[in-house]
Amino acid sequence: MQRRTVVKGLTAVAAAVPAVGFTSGSAQAAGASGDSLVFDPSAYTEQTITLTDTEGTAHEVVYRFHKVASYVAKPVDATYQSLNISVPVRIDGTAVDASDAPILFANSIGGYMPSSVANRTGIAATGMGGATSRQGLALAAGYVVVEPGARGRTLVDSSGVYYGTAPAAIVDLKAAVRYLKFNKGRVPGDVHRIVSCGTSAGGALSSLLGASGDSPLYAPYLEEIGAADASDAIFATGAWCPITDLEHADMAYEWCWGSNPLASGSLVDRTVSGELSSAYGPYLASLRLRARGFGALTARNMDDYLLRTFMQPSATKYLAALSDSARAAYLAANPFIAWDGSTATFTWADFLTHVGARKKNAPSFDAFDLSTPECNLYGTGTTAARHFTLYSLRHESGAGARLDEDIPAKLRLMNPMYHLVDKVNAGRSRHWWIRLGTKDTDTSHTVAGNLSARLTDLGDDVDTSYYWDAGHGADQDPGDFVKWIAAVSGHRHR
Repeated sequence: MQRRTVVKGLTAVAAAVPAVGFTSGSAQAAGASGDSLVFDPSAYTEQTITLTDTEGTAHEVVYRFHKVASYVAKPVDATYQSLNISVPVRIDGTAVDASDAPILFANSIGGYMPSSVANRTGIAATGMGGATSRQGLALAAGYVVVEPGARGRTLVDSSGVYYGTAPAAIVDLKAAVRYLKFNKGRVPGDVHRIVSCGTSAGGALSSLLGASGDSPLYAPYLEEIGAADASDAIFATGAWCPITDLEHADMAYEWCWGSNPLASGSLVDRTVSGELSSAYGPYLASLRLRARGFGALTARNMDDYLLRTFMQPSATKYLAALSDSARAAYLAANPFIAWDGSTATFTWADFLTHVGARKKNAPSFDAFDLSTPECNLYGTGTTAARHFTLYSLRHESGAGARLDEDIPAKLRLMNPMYHLVDKVNAGRSRHWWIRLGTKDTDTSHTVAGNLSARLTDLGDDVDTSYYWDAGHGADQDPGDFVKWIAAVSGHRHR
């Protein structure tokens, strides 16, 4: 609930582009190509908002809301290449010094679509279901919150050219991080303690941002848009249901959900499903993943790994939190679960039956007819969508067809696993928070499982958990995430 707004000075960038409702278009049209990237700490509006934490306690937060018209010197479209910064100054009447607080870098990207914060007049304090957002909880905990916009796959200019396809979104997020690092000492908060977060495609991009910090692969793209000369490595990564590893996602999906029916009750093409599922084994073996108690992870033991590492513990936690009567009712309705009073066990086959209908057809990501969002993500120029897997391309164009020459490089730019397996990146995050629901069929459970296994094997600090019976986009422990930020960053949580 907003109560008061006090306007302070305008930065040079804000003076060149309206503080609300930035003009879209080319760098020249936006008029920002020569603007300084120096942040002006005196340019803000002071606002008061009431935020309710996860324990139901309301907090009155006075914060400074800064609008940065563009975080690059040569924006392609300032409507999307802008960011907002919220800095708490008083919480429940007590002054707060956020100069060394962690920075929550919260993207709102979904479906690899464009995301803009240009017209926002305050922090995005409400999340899914009307609860306080992660941003709001972080602000109430005394953290600095940065909300970046980014280009997305559907953006097209007047000449029909798509200018937000891969790798635009990750390049923009990196540029926004560079802007913060470049303005160390001017931007409030500890720029060495930036923690990203995002959901779905935003979770994938958060993972990619964490995995690819300071990778030289992105340098020409960052230079092209006038990104600041600074590091784009981040301290920690939060990813909810990340839709990533797209070039292998069709295989992974069929391995995981191939036996599950569509919502109509029908099964997908059995030949297509079988071929894709069979192809997943060699890919999984190529990752050379290992997990304690399982050894090498393969197509033969991946189900047991997921079951014992994530699914059964998730069900156990869920059942343990229920009252005796509610637990008895749930177990009666779900007799496939064996409950010994402290632990839930069940088979992988029964788990798949419990999940029920799969969300997507086959292939799920690189559709034969190019209708899926991911085909649009890999569009280029005036071509709206392209195949990015040989399987789908050759199904449509014949056995001799080859992917467009630029596709392999763009796949590397968009896949965190490349930076964790093919070329292990020393600049990656070392702290990871990964979450998704057990009934999320937007992608395979192996995607997050593989990510978690690889990061753990590399020695990183990894906190991965699945929410029992939850679907896509679930976030059942946002308060714990905010406390986790304090723990890994060494910052005192309010």
